[in-house]
Order: sequence, then C-alpha cells, then structure tokens
Amino acid sequence: MNKANKSIRCTVSQCANHCGTSDYCALDTITVGTHEANPTQCKCTDCESFCCK
Repeated sequence: MNKANKSIRCTVSQCANHCGTSDYCALDTITVGTHEANPTQCKCTDCESFCCK
C-alpha cells in the first residue's frame, strides 16, 4: 500500500494497510469497533480494518 489517506492517521507499521514510512493508512475507509460490552476507555477500541503484514 502506498497511497496515504491524509484523513486517517496511523502509526501501526505492522498493518498491511499502513502507508510505508508515513504515519497514514492507505485505505479509503476503516472500521473501528470494540472488544468490550461497555467500552469506557480508548484502549477498549480496535481498528477492525487491521491486517497483519
């Protein structure tokens, strides 16, 4: 992936959708979800568009 979507900042370089050396996602859109029944903190959310390289 090499086209940075300047609307989606991302620092997870282990993701296949990460845009090379810049801190952006290459996807047009992402899905954000949670692994908690009642999320109350930022760490309760997940990028469900993550794909391991």
